[in-house]
Parts: sequence; structure tokens; C-alpha cells
Amino acid sequence: MQIGDLRVDIITAGPILLDGGAMFGVVPRTLWEKKLPPDGRNRIAMSMNVLLVRAGGKNLLLDTGAGDKEDDKFHRIYGLQASSLVPDLAALGLTPEDIHVVVNTHLHFDHAGGNTLRTLEGRIIPAFPKARYLVQRREFDDAMDSNERNRASYFPENYKPLADSGQMEFLTGEAEIIEGVRAIPLPGHTLGMQGLFLESRGQRALYLADCVPTHHHVPLPWIMAYDLYPMTTLETKKRVLPQAAREGWTLFFEHDPEVSAGRIEELQPFTFAVTPVGP
Repeated sequence: MQIGDLRVDIITAGPILLDGGAMFGVVPRTLWEKKLPPDGRNRIAMSMNVLLVRAGGKNLLLDTGAGDKEDDKFHRIYGLQASSLVPDLAALGLTPEDIHVVVNTHLHFDHAGGNTLRTLEGRIIPAFPKARYLVQRREFDDAMDSNERNRASYFPENYKPLADSGQMEFLTGEAEIIEGVRAIPLPGHTLGMQGLFLESRGQRALYLADCVPTHHHVPLPWIMAYDLYPMTTLETKKRVLPQAAREGWTLFFEHDPEVSAGRIEELQPFTFAVTPVGP
């Protein structure tokens, strides 16, 4: 997919099964199960869609999926398949050493687990040895000072070694990463979550991370129970989605197993229709 001069490839970092009720918050099951039917354990099939952006001789990876460091029990709980981004990158003509920048929207395990690898000797090493890793300072501080509400999502081995080595760099608010790519705050799921805004030759796109994880979450009330600050998510959606509709942005849905990218039309105030966009 091209966004002006930016080449964008969607890489599926694997499937993940998440609790349907948690994924849809206050939305009744009678509504959401028509969209994504749950299994016998109330889990719905999701995806982990990361982006590879190539521009100006730089290769940027937006999020890294869950990685493969966790044990078999953890994989069974979340329906994870131990996977690596290496084959997908190879199919695109790249190796991990070719990645210049990794941008973490936030540091939950399903977005940052692929940041690092565990060697046979048990050492944690960067999965992308030559890359700068970028995250919002607020997100990193909250991850390092996790609490009973969010601790199950933050695994320090995914980010602390990178900070200790100086390979992880911290952003404060909106920041340009390379020409045409900038980080923008999308608070709500966590207060430090960021999205990635792409703009080139009049075309615009936004990687929404967990602000709008699937196209089913475009309606304003469809907000995850996983969100730590759901009313902040609501305000973020009310700020971002009308502008995306007016300006024809391509929206990337990180957890959508069916519609990884689409555009929205505002049918009436804060009511949107989604049209999928292909590669």
C-alpha cells in the first residue's frame, strides 16, 4: 500500500484470543457476538497487525506483536502461536538488522513482546539490534510503576533491557520520527499510548493502536473494558474520527482479523460507516 511516497506493508504478527466481554466493554454480548462469535471460553479471535513503513531509505516497524518468549501455558491462555517477524520481513526483502526504528504504541505484551528475544542461555537481547526503539515517556514510566489493574499486561523483559542499554528513546507528546511519519498521543487505553500518523503527497493515514482496535470499535460507545481510562478514549475518538472522515484518512486497525485498513464516512454527527481498503 502506498501513502504518497510512503510504502506501507501490513504484517500479521500472529493470532491472539481475547475475552469478548473485555474487548467490548459495556456493549452487550447479544450485539458483539454477531460481529465476532466467541469460543467456549468466551474468547474472540483477534489479530496482531503491525506495520512496516519504508520511506527515505529508512525502515520503520510499528509495534512488534507478542513475540515468542513466554511459556506454553501463556500461549494456551491467549491462543498464541510462538512466532517471529523474521519470515515476514524476509518475504519483503529485509532482515531484523535492516530495521532502523521500532515505534511502540504502548508497552502491553501484545504490542511490545516482539521487541526482544530470549537466547538459549536465557539472556534477553534486542530483536532488532540496530534499531532505535521509541515510546512515550509517560507510557514507559507507567509500565515501570505498574499496579494491580495493569500489571498483567506489562512484562519488563520487553522494554527494560532496551532502556538500560540506551537503545530505547523517549518521546513527550507529538514528535516527528522521519519526514511524513509522526507520533501523536491517543490516550485512553493507557495515558501514554500513541498512534502513528502518516502523511505524504496529500494522503494521510493513522495507525490507531488500541484506541480503535478493530473496525467494530469505530462507534463511540464500543470501547474496551481493557481501557484504563474509557472516558478519555471516548474524547480521543470524538477528536480523531470526524477529522479522519472529513479528510479521507486511511485507518489501520491493529487487532482486526478481517479489516486491517479502511476509511470512514460520517453519516451523521459521530456516526460512521467503514469501507475496507486493500493493499
